[in-house]
Amino acid sequence: MEFDTIAAISTPMGEGAIAIVRLSGDEAFAIADRVFKGMGGKQLQTVPSHTIHYGHIVDPATDTSLEEVMVSVMKGPKTFTREDVIEINCHGGLVSVNQVLQLILRQGARIAEPGEFTKRAFLNGRIDLSQAEAVMDMIRAKTDRAMSVAMGQMEGKLSRLVQSLRQEILEILAQVEVNIDYPEYDDVEEMTLSMMMEKSTYVKGQIERLLQTSEQGKILREGLSTVIIGRPNVGKSSLLNSLVHENKAIVTDVPGTTRDVIEEYVNVRGVPLKLVDTAGIRETEDIVERIGVERSRKVLKEADLILLVLNYGEVLSEEDRRLFEAVKGMDTIVIVNKTDLSQSLNMDEVKELTAHHRLVTTSLLKEQGVDELEEAIASLFFTGSLEAADGTYVSNNRHIALLHQALASIDEAIMGAEMGTPVDMVQIDLRRTWETLGEINGDTVQESLIDQLFSQFCLGK
Repeated sequence: MEFDTIAAISTPMGEGAIAIVRLSGDEAFAIADRVFKGMGGKQLQTVPSHTIHYGHIVDPATDTSLEEVMVSVMKGPKTFTREDVIEINCHGGLVSVNQVLQLILRQGARIAEPGEFTKRAFLNGRIDLSQAEAVMDMIRAKTDRAMSVAMGQMEGKLSRLVQSLRQEILEILAQVEVNIDYPEYDDVEEMTLSMMMEKSTYVKGQIERLLQTSEQGKILREGLSTVIIGRPNVGKSSLLNSLVHENKAIVTDVPGTTRDVIEEYVNVRGVPLKLVDTAGIRETEDIVERIGVERSRKVLKEADLILLVLNYGEVLSEEDRRLFEAVKGMDTIVIVNKTDLSQSLNMDEVKELTAHHRLVTTSLLKEQGVDELEEAIASLFFTGSLEAADGTYVSNNRHIALLHQALASIDEAIMGAEMGTPVDMVQIDLRRTWETLGEINGDTVQESLIDQLFSQFCLGK
């Protein structure tokens, strides 16, 4: 396909040591040569690929030098987009990099749309759609485990598995077509219902194995919405500060200090938590605090994990018991805090109320018990032998939905084969499975969906 030449700033806006203006397209070298003056007067079109050159960006209209730069030259197809690519390394700063970009645009380049460089890599066949989506997962990764999952997908581990399953189905479909078109040939192996069921069962098992990783994959990609609840002054804000490892919330002895919901992302043993410190849930006459309590109740309903904090130095109150009722059936870790105080809490009653929830004791003032809490959080969601290095993790909502659709279709095919439905009828469900799996890597995806997906990318990527 033929494309015009695009340009964009590929580094975050603001002050920094270096900013990069990226160009991609057939005219990338010609446009860069019109504004770049290097040592020895060499044209960038004549230098070896994958080299970097020192010089200045000069406005040809005024012969004014705008920037001192290093220019990277990469000739297609051995580039990210499989097109000719130029990267101009400028000094970081809003004015300098914008001046360079505007000059490039005046020379005939077009400003790139969000994600257009990655979109071209997909359209030019360098990566498939699942790999393209992994690029943004890599950028947005909040922990090393999340980055490892994104890296595996970006390298094509998921793509290769999906492609192998599609090939299995394609071989079944091809055999059925041969049997239908050439029934008179004795040397052609007949695709029987039992053979179809055997191969379909294998594909179904692989899809189910992928879906088994989806819950943990989504957690790594999106993070766990984790809400800290408890009566006022039990140490909720101290817990937030301990997990974040800095003072984000105000900690005082005055009940009701937290008047609103405080959110912070933290990394707990490789698990990203979107940690929410709530206002203490209690009846109050204070209008501002009451608003905070209502917001706390709302985020509680949307949480993936609840950290319920109790005070070791106080007796269990009716408010505490109501909180236990509120978290019934939810993933909850009960934290008995302030164990440095004299015991007033009835631990036998707490253990009875805790039931199947995990129980951890801490003294956040003395920084005791935090490691045990972090281990409890990690083990609650990541148990067994699954590891982030396993490239079969599925973390993308779109991929998960498509895998569920593919599973439903292949279930229909297996059911039809078991009931003795004619082979050519069973293949309809198999073809639907093949097409659905193709939407994961982009082989059978609609153009409108491609545009929508890449519009979510950052500018310059």
